Amino acid sequence: MLRLSVPLQRLRRVPVLGDLLHLVSHRILPASHREWVQIRTGPGRGLWLELNPRTGGDYLRGRAESRVQEALAARLRPGMVFYDLGANIGLFSLLAARIVGPTGRVYSFEPDTEVVARLRRNVERNGFSNVTVVESGVWSSNEDVRFIPSDSSSPDRGLGRIEIAGGGSGRLIRCVTLDDFQGDAPDAIKCDVEGAEFAALKGAEILLRWHRPWIICEMHSAENDRASRGFLSRCGYSLESIDDSHILAVPSATRIG
Repeated sequence: MLRLSVPLQRLRRVPVLGDLLHLVSHRILPASHREWVQIRTGPGRGLWLELNPRTGGDYLRGRAESRVQEALAARLRPGMVFYDLGANIGLFSLLAARIVGPTGRVYSFEPDTEVVARLRRNVERNGFSNVTVVESGVWSSNEDVRFIPSDSSSPDRGLGRIEIAGGGSGRLIRCVTLDDFQGDAPDAIKCDVEGAEFAALKGAEILLRWHRPWIICEMHSAENDRASRGFLSRCGYSLESIDDSHILAVPSATRIG
C-alpha cells in the first residue's frame, strides 16, 4: 500500500503548495487508495484512520459531523456501554472506545462486509480491545433484508442503506433488533442507518423503556423524523436538535411501562 511520507504530509499544509499537492492527488490517486493518518483536531484528535486522501479531508481535520463528536465527548463517561448503529469505518466507535476506557464497552453494528473489514482494521490500529464489531444491520425484527452498499463515489463515507420498499436488487444481509441483541445494555446509542432509523428504534422499544439510554440519531427523511420523534416522545424522551439532521434524545429518570 502506498503511503505518503511524513515530509509530504507536512508539505500539504503549506499555503499554495499544499493546495497544489491536494489538486494533484485528486487527479492521480484512485478511489481505492488508502493511507493511515491521524486526526489532527477535535475530540478525535490522535486517532488513526485508514482514509482515501481524496475524500477523507473532513475526517483528517476533525470536521466530520463535528457537532455529533462534541455531543458524544460531552456526555460519554468512563465505564459506559455505547452502541454505534451504522458504525461505518468507525470514527464514533473509536472516539467512544477511548472515552469509555477499559471498563466500558463499544458495540459497533455495520452490515457492509467491505466496510466491516476497514472498521476492524481501524479498531486494531488504535489498539482498542473494548470494541465488539457486529456484522449486522439493525432493524425492527430479526430477519434478512435487502441492502444496497455504497458505491465508489463515497469511499470514506458509507452511504449503504437497507432497501425499505423491498423487492429490489440489494443483497440479503442479517438484521437484529436491539431488544433481542445479546450484549451489555447500552448507556448511549448513536444511530446513523441511512433511512432505517425508525425501524431500528422500534426494534429497541423494550430496551428504551427499561434501560433508558440517551440517543443521538441522524434523520434521513422528513417521514423518519416525524415517526422517530413521535416514538421517542411516547417512550418518555425529551428531544433537542444537535444540528440540521441530528437529534439528541434524553430519557426521563423513570421507566416507561
